[in-house]
Amino acid sequence: MYAEQQASSPLIWGMNFKRPKLPLFLFLAFKEIWRTRGRFFLVSLVIALITILVLFIAGLAVGLGNGNKEYLEKLNGELIVYQENVSLLIPSSQFDRSKLAEVKRVEGVTDAGAIAFSNASLVFENGREPLKVSLIGVEPGKPGEPPAYQGRGLRGKQEKGAIIDKNVAVRTNLQVGDTIVLKSTQNTKEELYPLEVVGITDGRQYSIQPSVILPYLTWDRVRPKGAVNGGEGFTYNIIAVKLDNPAEWQAMAGRLENQVKKVEVVDRKTAYENTPGYGPQQSTLNTQRFFSLLIGILVLGGFFQIQTLQKVAQIGMLKAIGASSATIAISFLLQIVLVTILGITIGVVGTLLLSLSFPATVPIVFTKDAVLTSIISIMLIGPLGGLVSLRIMLKVEPLTALGLAS
Repeated sequence: MYAEQQASSPLIWGMNFKRPKLPLFLFLAFKEIWRTRGRFFLVSLVIALITILVLFIAGLAVGLGNGNKEYLEKLNGELIVYQENVSLLIPSSQFDRSKLAEVKRVEGVTDAGAIAFSNASLVFENGREPLKVSLIGVEPGKPGEPPAYQGRGLRGKQEKGAIIDKNVAVRTNLQVGDTIVLKSTQNTKEELYPLEVVGITDGRQYSIQPSVILPYLTWDRVRPKGAVNGGEGFTYNIIAVKLDNPAEWQAMAGRLENQVKKVEVVDRKTAYENTPGYGPQQSTLNTQRFFSLLIGILVLGGFFQIQTLQKVAQIGMLKAIGASSATIAISFLLQIVLVTILGITIGVVGTLLLSLSFPATVPIVFTKDAVLTSIISIMLIGPLGGLVSLRIMLKVEPLTALGLAS
């Protein structure tokens, strides 16, 4: 029986009781992986699929999050002023010009800019599907106007020009100097407004739509209007505030609320986290990512537990000939790490290849932080999944495993 176990054991096959050149735990780990490489490779493929799923969920979370927060997150001001009692909902916040003047008079405010939001569509002569965009009205040269990385910024309050964000440029192939045509509803009629692209900025999505940024009087002229509000004076939604000392933004928020009546002041992060749908959206995607990792733990745990139960006799043999529990445990954990690394590598490559086939309209964005966090999380599921199997290994008694106990 001893000879049969020696010959059939994948752990000690080929050792012939000679001291291996490698450390024993390395020898045991690599020998078993090589002897049953097909089985371990299939487990690596399962990990690869989990990796692809987790990375795409992470990319989707970033992409959809950017769709809601890009413009607000990148504002060139430290604070955002809302009308009070609107629960930080931008469409519900309404100001007139006098409120902006009050904000600018507060000590510690370097500059402030009014910002207004609406929606419209870009239409094309070649019959292409119209592109829905967020119309953002800003004061040229004030907080709220994004920098133009191509072309120039806005020059006048009534200029018939626009800055488009990178998302519009990618989806339409528009360049600086091209003419865009905005379609909006005025009372009951659809009107067309040609505007020149004077600049292109980076991603500035708002309300999960690419953005077109206009001088505020031009914005007021082209924004959709109904019969009820068509005659109202110019109003805007929020005020972006730039401070003399950005580090004191909390104290300045309190000062603004005290000195300017009927306003609520928050930082950029609080502002975009309160945009409609942002919080529930991110919570849903994070829950999906958590359950994907949990499935990975269960799959790996089940595989290695079955693997361990099938080789209890071999573990007993190793212990009987002098292998310590620590050596066997390290060998087992090394196998898990190697299989997980192989699976993650395949998964990352697969994710990269799949992402190349996606059109620009798919809101999946892979950032360094999101990818690294996902990979580290997947690396942890292997050892976690193997904890039960490791406990079984450490409890194996040589005589009992070999059927020699009285």
